[in-house]
Amino acid sequence: MVGLGNPGAEFERTRHNLGAEAVERVATRHGQRLRPEKGTRSSVAQSRIDQELVVLAVPQTYMNESGLAVAALVRRFRLAGTDRLVIVHDELDLPSGRVKVKVGGGTAGNNGLKSIHAHLHDPGYLRVRIGIGKPPGREPGADYVLHRPSRAERNELDVAVEVAADAVEVIALDGVDAAMLRFNGDAGS
Repeated sequence: MVGLGNPGAEFERTRHNLGAEAVERVATRHGQRLRPEKGTRSSVAQSRIDQELVVLAVPQTYMNESGLAVAALVRRFRLAGTDRLVIVHDELDLPSGRVKVKVGGGTAGNNGLKSIHAHLHDPGYLRVRIGIGKPPGREPGADYVLHRPSRAERNELDVAVEVAADAVEVIALDGVDAAMLRFNGDAGS
């Protein structure tokens, strides 16, 4: 379970760090704290969600180099296939605050996903997508994702982070199909 974001205080609570926040939330719920793990370029915690052992990770690379960390995590924890890998990330193509679960697909312009695709050569991993909506007016997407949202939007995104953490737990316990049924709310992905 890998939550994408950028390291450093200047990126905390930005839209681009919602994936990292959700995975950190799962760790906290289970009494764990993410700590740097040698050779993974990530902060990592191992936890049990009921009886399922899961690895929770937040890359300490910048978003556009997420694939370096994810590839190192896949090697370190000997993940046999990407169908057991969950990436939690922000998504411009979903309305702000909406959470959806997906298997595979394209990158939707997300530089973290582009990097993961480039390093794993397999887009079949699972995704928990946290909607941040499109930037207003002509604001570039890169600026929009790296800025902190308004207080009202942040309150909405805090709820979405909790829902995304719930989705991670449902995937671990009941599988991706159960998570899609519960969180997608419609036939679309």
